[in-house]
Amino acid sequence: MSARLFRDSRSVASVGDLYQTSLARFAAGVCSRLKHVGMKNPYFRGKTVDDLLRYVLQNVEKYGEPVKASKGHTKEITGVVLELTNPRARLSRTESRGKLFSCIGELCWYLKGTNRTAFILHYIKAYKKFSERGVVFGGYGPRLFKPWKGVLQFENVIRLLKARPTSRQAVLQLFDAADLSKPHKDVPCTCTLQLLIRRSKLDVIVYMRSNDVITGLPHDIFCFTMLQEIAARMLSVELGTYKHCVGSLHLYDADVPKAKSFLAEGWQSTKSDMPPMPAGDPAAGIALLLKAEAAMRRGTPVNKRLLREATKNPYWADLIRLLQVHSYKRRNKRILIEEVKQKMVSPVYDTYIKRILE
Repeated sequence: MSARLFRDSRSVASVGDLYQTSLARFAAGVCSRLKHVGMKNPYFRGKTVDDLLRYVLQNVEKYGEPVKASKGHTKEITGVVLELTNPRARLSRTESRGKLFSCIGELCWYLKGTNRTAFILHYIKAYKKFSERGVVFGGYGPRLFKPWKGVLQFENVIRLLKARPTSRQAVLQLFDAADLSKPHKDVPCTCTLQLLIRRSKLDVIVYMRSNDVITGLPHDIFCFTMLQEIAARMLSVELGTYKHCVGSLHLYDADVPKAKSFLAEGWQSTKSDMPPMPAGDPAAGIALLLKAEAAMRRGTPVNKRLLREATKNPYWADLIRLLQVHSYKRRNKRILIEEVKQKMVSPVYDTYIKRILE
């Protein structure tokens, strides 16, 4: 009897071994026929925006799928998350992607709450192709800082988080279903920005339906992390992390030379942090920046009283001076750029001014 049981148990074990072996062979056969179509883990974490740009460009080149989009042929990776652990390291240090002046100009465009094309063309000529009757339909400024569908979104989420710091409802909406009701030259690429206070720090999570690596990504990270820091100051909390989630992250074929140029520059210094925004409500500093920007864009002298007021706050004064550099560059005023350079407080911006002088 015991011998029979032994034989039966061995037979069961043999059946089990055979099943496991067959399953393994089947899986191996299937895997051998499968093609690798994407990254296992499209999540990138970096200390600086240049770290993230490098990771992304390397992976678009390696894993990107060709897609013909409405604006041209691209290579695309999907479902990507980029985490910038230090949101102040928002400035690209490279020769090819260090677009500080256009980034500040676009930020002012948002903060002014306007989508007028003439404003942004002063900094980014590419917006001309998106203009409809003098405005960029998908411009973020009115949706964030003006009554949009009866709501002042940015003010509303700040008020919410002051009342309920752990709320999960502090979401800024940029893309809207109505944007697809009829054709437009420009529809918001950004869907939402969520503000979360955790560990007494302000984290921001952005979701983009679509993002161009070369042109859009550096500007978006700059502007959104600046909004993050503005919100953090208004809420009297420190900066947390910034997460940038993208449905379609792509590189246009036409921008491949720019991507190769960026990668050829090698890893950049991580010492690219902008100085911390001063504690307290930044409203006064923003108002000075926007008044100075408007004057320079119109080609009129900035009010001397405004400049004296700005010097009391070195952070905002430096941003105004950078806009002066941009204005003087357009007018070929090298001597005036040199004068402004001598007044700069933070050394972080020296690289960008030197490039203009060179």
